[in-house]
Amino acid sequence: AFCWPLRPGSTLRVLWMVHAFLDLAGSQEIYAPHSIRVEGDVTLGGLFPVHARGVPGMPCGDIKKENGIHRLEAMMYALDQINGDEELLPNVTLGARILDTCSRDTYALEQSLTFVQALIQKDTSDVRCTNGEPPLFVKPEKVVGVVGASASSVSIMVANILRLFQIPQISYASTAPELSDDRRYDFFSRVVPPDSFQAQAMVDIVKAMGWNYVSTLASEGSYGEKGVDAFMQLSREAGGICIAQSLKIPHDHKPSDFDKIIRQLLDTRYARAVILFASDEDIRGVLNASKRADQIGHFLWIGSDSWGAKNSPIHQLEDAAVGAVTILPKRATISGFDAYFTSRTLENNRRNVWFAEYWEENFNCKLMSSSKKDDSSRKCTGQERISIDSKYEQEGKVQFVIDAVYAVAHALHNMQRDLCPENSGICPDMDLAGGKKLLKYIRSISFNGSAGTSVTFNRNGDAPGRYDLFQYQWNNVTGSSYRVIGQWTETLQLNDMQWPRGEQDIPSSVCSLPCRTGERKKVVKGMPCCWHCEPCDGYQYRYDEFTCKLCSYNMRPNANRTACQPIPIIKLEWHSPWAVIPVLLAILGIIATISVMVTFVRYNDTPIVRASGRELSYVLLTGIFLCYIITFLMIAKPDVGVCSFRRIFLGLGMCISYAALLTKTNRIYRIFEQGKTSVTAPRLISPTSQLAITSSLISVQLLGVFIWFVVDPPNTVIDYDEQKTFNPYLARGVLKCDITDLQIICSLGYSILLMVTCTVYAIKTRGVPENFNEAKPIGFTMYTTCIVWLAFIPIFFGTAQSAEKLYIQTTTLTISMNLSASVALGMLYMPKVYVIIFHPELNVQKRKRSFKAVATAATMSSRLSHKVSDRPNGEAKTELCENVDPNSKSSLFIRSLKV
Repeated sequence: AFCWPLRPGSTLRVLWMVHAFLDLAGSQEIYAPHSIRVEGDVTLGGLFPVHARGVPGMPCGDIKKENGIHRLEAMMYALDQINGDEELLPNVTLGARILDTCSRDTYALEQSLTFVQALIQKDTSDVRCTNGEPPLFVKPEKVVGVVGASASSVSIMVANILRLFQIPQISYASTAPELSDDRRYDFFSRVVPPDSFQAQAMVDIVKAMGWNYVSTLASEGSYGEKGVDAFMQLSREAGGICIAQSLKIPHDHKPSDFDKIIRQLLDTRYARAVILFASDEDIRGVLNASKRADQIGHFLWIGSDSWGAKNSPIHQLEDAAVGAVTILPKRATISGFDAYFTSRTLENNRRNVWFAEYWEENFNCKLMSSSKKDDSSRKCTGQERISIDSKYEQEGKVQFVIDAVYAVAHALHNMQRDLCPENSGICPDMDLAGGKKLLKYIRSISFNGSAGTSVTFNRNGDAPGRYDLFQYQWNNVTGSSYRVIGQWTETLQLNDMQWPRGEQDIPSSVCSLPCRTGERKKVVKGMPCCWHCEPCDGYQYRYDEFTCKLCSYNMRPNANRTACQPIPIIKLEWHSPWAVIPVLLAILGIIATISVMVTFVRYNDTPIVRASGRELSYVLLTGIFLCYIITFLMIAKPDVGVCSFRRIFLGLGMCISYAALLTKTNRIYRIFEQGKTSVTAPRLISPTSQLAITSSLISVQLLGVFIWFVVDPPNTVIDYDEQKTFNPYLARGVLKCDITDLQIICSLGYSILLMVTCTVYAIKTRGVPENFNEAKPIGFTMYTTCIVWLAFIPIFFGTAQSAEKLYIQTTTLTISMNLSASVALGMLYMPKVYVIIFHPELNVQKRKRSFKAVATAATMSSRLSHKVSDRPNGEAKTELCENVDPNSKSSLFIRSLKV
């Protein structure tokens, strides 16, 4: 039976490794082939990637000067500082057992079994020496906590076994988000922030650059894959970032693998930004491949803290790295460590078993015959000095290694103070407390670290997120180097940046260029950052970047289609050619009408005025005048008053005119029809009766208008459909009265009915002697008027869909009414005015006609109409005259027609 507390969730692989360890034959203690042992009262474990991953078949490769030796020496330096501090852990010496992980998780797991030896109890009763005596065992040192590892994949593997034995672990470089899971890695803590913070900083950088189309590249393993997963998750939550490709670098890679990766990245050329979560070796492989593909400056590298500000990934590849933006947990250069490390020599640093190998690599010389250096290398003298005979720059994680060691020391110090208040050293209670107790103290510490920043842990064992942002830039004076360009502490701060190929503006890394104003994005299915731009056409405007919306009926899009604006309102203007002609005709007509009226009033008692029927003449002239006046109402700016007058006068002028003419023609017709059968005068032929008939006919029009007012009160409207052209910028709203085309025709319909009826009577009285009471002039007037209105109707309705409807219909209507009035005025009144003014000698009293004379004339006219078909033209009148007694009343009536 073995006596360690197994916990749920332990992996079968870890258990198998532990059993394999316990089954090893030989001594109770198995020493790692290469390790550093520093004696002390309390021993800390250390895991560092002193060597790179070896080629297949070899666990370890070349030595890593910065990530390995610098970090290892940082732990040694921290131990020296703590052991020399009388305030921290007084009378307690910290020791260490430091192992090499060779940058490989499986190898690191094998090495870390060394840390749990003291916690394993094994039955050795059957073990005997060759002489039969029981052997003497040297009990291995008890490791109370482990500092490390570096790579997240290594830390994950080691954390699985350390938690079985409740050994707290503090990493100085592992940032995989997976390690924040306190249920699986409950004994794991770290002084660096997790990649979830780093990934958020990367998302903020991408968005600050205006990039929305990026690729990701990760080293196969927990660190790379989990880092990329965190970035992708946060980019989805933030929105506006699309992943063009997500590629992995295999563990056992070849140069051709990197060439293939570059070709794949070039398949999406517009995704120039590449998010890198990769190891040093993989970064070098990628940069080398981009250089071989002649793509230097094309890719915009965004490197994680594994790249940071290290020189090893870019050594002799500086031109391919120019412009790369990298992230590193906020750090400071520890001057004490610089002094310590640069003073290390082969003589004073024998405790570091790998220092001689570092010496050879750093100074490019050879120390011993077993050295890996070739025979051509010079022999080391041992007098070389770091930073004098070789380039030296403190590795970025040195600060965190020191803080990790100090974190364990402060936890031990607080634990000693609480459990051993009366002892100055380690007491039994502290020795028996166990790892769980120490973990509690570790999670509750708070102190100022080596850089002066606070060192604390949250409940998951993570440090707060604080990052420095670097860019690898080229300078004509100092050459290429990393330059701090900003920082991230929950929010991003960026300074001036420099881009490859001499680009002055921020390079683009977008799938599609922004759409121009007035265009919407039509997103490609499954790729929200890629779209086609489609213009918002017609009366649409861009509501948002993805949607075009239709403007309301009274609006149209503005010039750049970002909003809607009111459609301009128009009306028929006085200066328009469409209005000038009707107005000119109306003015001339009004002048002529007033002149006729003045003439008739002045010569009111003359025979011609009396013979034409003064009462109805004045009524007719009033109607003609109103026909001209309506032109001004139709062109005036519509309002309630103007619209009211339009309704009243639109058909009233014509109604008055044709009511008077109808009354006249009807009177003539009745007189002649009555005269054929009787000498008795028909009823209602007196002037008063004629006015009454005319008024009754006009009242029908007025009654209709009154009903119209009641049913549909007059109002103005803006018609946006009339001139809503295909091009919205030519659209106009037409201000007009609320009168439809149908209502106009209905308003004029009664007047047209009177006109047709009057025309019918004019036809029936066409046989009346030519000088009898205006019958023939009225007939010619009605014939001409019918022709005018027959032309009006197709023009009026034929232009109903025209963009110029307002102008055409108004002009057609007004001109038609002007012509109708002008025809009546010209044919009925101008001859009389001419006689009155220019031939007053004809305007004299003639013999008055009796109704009997009229009856005789009607009989003669009837007989004439029967004879005219049997006689040549002109003979009817001769016959009529020959058959009439010169002294008869009929002869006198015919002569009286000359008047």
